[in-house]
Amino acid sequence: MTTHQTPSSGSPRWPVLATLVSVVLGLHMVLLAGGLAPGIAPATSAVSAPQRLAHADPQSAGHHHATAPRPVHVSNVRWITPAPPPVPVTAPLRQRRTSDRATTVAATDIAVAPPSADAAAPQAIEPPVDAPLASHSPERVPEYIEATAPDAAVLVAAAGSDAPATPTGLPPAQPPSSNRLLYDVSGTVKGIGYSAQGTLDWTVANGRYDARMEMRVFLLGSRSQTSTGRIGPAGLMPERFADKSRSEKAAHFDADNLRIRFSNNAPDAPLQPGAQDRLSLFMQLAALLRARPEAYAAGQMVDMQVAGTGDAPIWHFKVGEESTIQLPAGEVRARQFVRLPRKEFDSTVEIWLAPSLEYLPVRLRITQPNGDVADQQLSQMP
Repeated sequence: MTTHQTPSSGSPRWPVLATLVSVVLGLHMVLLAGGLAPGIAPATSAVSAPQRLAHADPQSAGHHHATAPRPVHVSNVRWITPAPPPVPVTAPLRQRRTSDRATTVAATDIAVAPPSADAAAPQAIEPPVDAPLASHSPERVPEYIEATAPDAAVLVAAAGSDAPATPTGLPPAQPPSSNRLLYDVSGTVKGIGYSAQGTLDWTVANGRYDARMEMRVFLLGSRSQTSTGRIGPAGLMPERFADKSRSEKAAHFDADNLRIRFSNNAPDAPLQPGAQDRLSLFMQLAALLRARPEAYAAGQMVDMQVAGTGDAPIWHFKVGEESTIQLPAGEVRARQFVRLPRKEFDSTVEIWLAPSLEYLPVRLRITQPNGDVADQQLSQMP
């Protein structure tokens, strides 16, 4: 009797359970299909597992039915809440762009100056930019102006000016009038005496001067020196000096570049204020005395750059007393200037300038270190 009741009592459960499972699964599918947002994976993948369980094992499916409501809620949460909202996705990108921009600013700051702790802040960027500007010290500008100030005075002295004032540091000078002087020349060369005639042609006109001194020796030919240039408030400003015997050598005074250049390829010499050549120096001394004779007392020193055909050293002249000297042209009152040798091979140059002849040179005597002497004296009054 028990065997008949067991099958009859258990047979109605299976259809009921199958119906319930189908209904629950259908509802589950409807809920899943209606609650999912577009773009999310279909819900069939989540339902397929219970369906396989129902077909494979009805007992386990029935057991699953008892816990079915809880997986529905879990499934809804699992599929809906993980969907990433749009705001969290874009926020990291903006932070990354800001970080990149800050990195670029920091890199630029490093190129200007060492980075500080607040390198990205504007306050930290401004000081490194100002720091290089502060390194250019303005004190250098006055140094440069002071260094060029003497050059400006040299340019005025060398180039001349129509202004009556003399260049800074140079005394006023008034060259003598045009004239022609004749000389008797005597001397010794290597112990052998000789005699010659010399002339000095001196011309001033239109703010310029021209000087030519020539000495002629019988049967030996002649030697000449020439000097040309301008006249300014401080006296003579030579432009070219030439010394010619068999060939000519010259010195050129480049006032624009403050250089003295030589035709024999000797190194250039700096052009100093009041520079003269070996012929113009006689007339420049006359111009100084003519402008201010009382300013040159006996014993005083007069320094002057004197250019030859290969160098331009400083000559130092000592002012002598005025005295009466005897010349072929007669007695003449004259002031003596003596160039004192400073080096072993320097020559001694003596010059006598006559106040009655506008301080023109009336006697020149040159003594070489080896004993050679040339004595040039005025032969007749002009």
